[in-house]
Amino acid sequence: MTGGLTEFYDLKNPPANFLQMMMKGFEMGSLFGCSIEADPVVWEARLRNGLVKGHAYSISAMRVLNTSRNKVILLRIRNPWGNSQEWNGAWSDHSSEWNGISQQEKREMGLHFAHDGEFWMSFQDFMRNFEKMEICNLGPDVMNEIAEMTGIPRLRAIQHTWSVNSFHGSWRRGSTAGGCRNYLSSFASNPQYRIRLTDADPYDDDRLCTVIIAVMQKYRRELKHTGLDTLAIGFSVYETTGYRGRLDTKFITDSVSCARSPAFINLREVTGRFRVPPGEYVVIPSTYEPNEEGEFMLRIFTNGLITSQEI
Repeated sequence: MTGGLTEFYDLKNPPANFLQMMMKGFEMGSLFGCSIEADPVVWEARLRNGLVKGHAYSISAMRVLNTSRNKVILLRIRNPWGNSQEWNGAWSDHSSEWNGISQQEKREMGLHFAHDGEFWMSFQDFMRNFEKMEICNLGPDVMNEIAEMTGIPRLRAIQHTWSVNSFHGSWRRGSTAGGCRNYLSSFASNPQYRIRLTDADPYDDDRLCTVIIAVMQKYRRELKHTGLDTLAIGFSVYETTGYRGRLDTKFITDSVSCARSPAFINLREVTGRFRVPPGEYVVIPSTYEPNEEGEFMLRIFTNGLITSQEI
């Protein structure tokens, strides 16, 4: 619906920089959803803490509060039912934790208590209770459309906007359908895309760039009635600073990919987020097996300066 790039996370095994990633995502206008695994026996089972299993929640805000005891990170979460079925633990509506927060800060948060499905909870409680999260990262074109529709201006600084590069390509039997790296003799025949990252993330001091890569196979749903199933797809990334031209079999044999998709899987889109130094890289999207034909779209999101080209 948004044309954004979606990532999926298991909150029981989050990446090391997950909190920072969420905070930066809110700054950049990303959309967040979360859920708890469904109960196999009871449909939308209601827990004693007010949360509902197998239910999709949205996360609409993130706030850092300084209390008399410590600093606390809060998330504003909404149950789409819009009723009294809300979290009833710490920082829930009318909980004692709010007594230590000034009226001015409450106003700045837009805090109000009602049976509307919206509630606040600490980041720690969020991680303890929720199990899945989706992030939809929006490109600058979508952000502009949202600003036009809502009348709310977006942050225009480059560090608050994803840079997006997109390519359309295809895998063709006997020419560009080389399969995954397991098939070394043909892997280099896959489409290849060079990217140059020239700026590290401005909000970090580790001199690394955040890059999100997604490969989406096109038209498979429309063609399913013809007997074409979704292909197992993925991608590999090689660091190539100083290397010119397409990667050949020798280069790939002698090298180890610096990043790759989590797995080759028959999903419509596979996505991976990486932190890499500035430099030049080649992205190779492929099917798992060679000689499987299909069309794809490659999207590369980065929070910095990027140039890219097909090679």
